[in-house]
Amino acid sequence: MYIIIVGASKAGVNLAKTLLSGGHEVTIIDQDKTKVTLLSENFGDAIMLGNGANASVLKVAGANRANVVAALTGDDATNLVICQLTKLMFMTPRTISRVSDPANEEIFQSIGVDATINSTRILNYLIEEQVQAGDVVVPLFPLKGGDVELVQVDVPRGSYIIDKKIKDLGLPEGIIIVTIYREDKTLIPKGETIFKQNDEVIAIVKKEHIDKIQQLFKGS
Repeated sequence: MYIIIVGASKAGVNLAKTLLSGGHEVTIIDQDKTKVTLLSENFGDAIMLGNGANASVLKVAGANRANVVAALTGDDATNLVICQLTKLMFMTPRTISRVSDPANEEIFQSIGVDATINSTRILNYLIEEQVQAGDVVVPLFPLKGGDVELVQVDVPRGSYIIDKKIKDLGLPEGIIIVTIYREDKTLIPKGETIFKQNDEVIAIVKKEHIDKIQQLFKGS
């Protein structure tokens, strides 16, 4: 896939790293010259200077062939313009936007933005879920439909899954391992991938399997 990320925020940069490590083509757009210069040392041609809310900049970035455009700037109005341009002018199949003000989510949805990321809502969700100290499963946010969650699962010392392959765990269909963060590297897991102590795992889990993954990762 080809993904354009507008906004070289920490989230945007980490997303780009994950996508590139997974073999995807990525372009990051940011109008901060200093930031672009620094990041070009690691990203090379995958980062470009420009205003991502400008149609000509998006055209140069190849928005007409992008599979996904992620608007991750810190300004809701700018993100809204980016999503409108890519949807209407470039017919981008999927748009994702950061939304700082929860009150704006309905506006984004009304113009056809496929997914929104709202940190305030995520934090509120974490508080309402009352994550307990010692739990290895931390809910990040619910996915569309309400019965599926994106979660972070840490692999503590003594965990049952240490040195075990994903394919040997017998995970139910309601648990999908998405990425593993290990020693400053993001891994795209396969069946042969082995878990290590201190791995940070991102997974998609049906609510009915939250206890299952909690016990599996924590071990006896």
